[in-house]
Amino acid sequence: MRTILIATAIVCAVGLGSCSDSNGPTEPVPRQVGVVVVKSERLAQGGAITGEVRARIQTDLSFRVSGKIVERLAEVGQSVKAGQVLARIDPEEQKADLDVAAANLQSAQAQQTQAQLAFDRQQSLFRTQVTTRAALDQAQEALLTAQASAKSAQALLETAQDTLSYTELKADADGVITARNAEVGQVAQAAQVVFTLAHDGDRDAVFEVVESAFLHPIEGNGTVTLLSDPSQKITARVREISPTIDSSTGTIKVKVAISSDTPIPLGAPVVGRFNYVAQEVIQLPWSAMTSKDGKPAVWIVDPASSAVSVRAIEVAGYETGSFIVKSGVSAGETVVMDGTKFLRPGEIVSYVKEASK
Repeated sequence: MRTILIATAIVCAVGLGSCSDSNGPTEPVPRQVGVVVVKSERLAQGGAITGEVRARIQTDLSFRVSGKIVERLAEVGQSVKAGQVLARIDPEEQKADLDVAAANLQSAQAQQTQAQLAFDRQQSLFRTQVTTRAALDQAQEALLTAQASAKSAQALLETAQDTLSYTELKADADGVITARNAEVGQVAQAAQVVFTLAHDGDRDAVFEVVESAFLHPIEGNGTVTLLSDPSQKITARVREISPTIDSSTGTIKVKVAISSDTPIPLGAPVVGRFNYVAQEVIQLPWSAMTSKDGKPAVWIVDPASSAVSVRAIEVAGYETGSFIVKSGVSAGETVVMDGTKFLRPGEIVSYVKEASK
């Protein structure tokens, strides 16, 4: 009976020991995450933008004097030649000013003639000692004054002639009228735009793009194609990038030179395609991005301890399905790209290295 009790006690002790082992603390299972090993790669970016064809040189034509428009001789879309009259304003006021200027010139010339005769007479008398030196000087002064008045009257006459010529609005170059802003009977103010003239010659493809589109250098020349004929590809060179942003649209204007030999009509919609110079960058998938203090960040895995830590980064740009890191991570580091939502700093993770990025 004593032997049975001892055996029973041993079994209970063993049982209690096994029960204690099963309910005790256990090691936490590391969280399984997907990672990517960072590497630098060459990225050639580019894209397509839409714009329209415009003349390389385009001028706004306006009268240099105010007046009522009495004649309009050009229409929108009409081809004109340099010096061709496009419109006229009523010239009666300018003609009257010209008549007054001509009369003033005649009067000044007559006074100059009289002053010249008086001076010559005084000079002859002075040689014979009949007149005084003071009288000769006075005659000379009167002559100089009359000569100055005649020159002033001549200048006023020329100004009046120019003003009369300004009543005719003429084309300053060969080209096409692209806009008209005044009609017959309207009183046009000086410098008010009446016509817009697109000069013949080289053409530009003009694009309105976001600020970041042309921050990087362009590799070689781009191509421009007509929306109406995509098969026609024209070599294009970026000629001008506006240094300012349009406050109304938030875009910058980019002008691309097109050969004048290419028959492209003004205003034709076009598509431009350009490639940036390839650069060494670090590119990560969108799923790798998290946030730290309201700024972009990524989770970095310590290869030695498998512990994770969050690190702020600077993003250079966003692509389809990925983003480009400007600073914050280096090639060879391990970044968590899947399972970042519930991670905590210092947490141990389990992972299998995948293809590098």
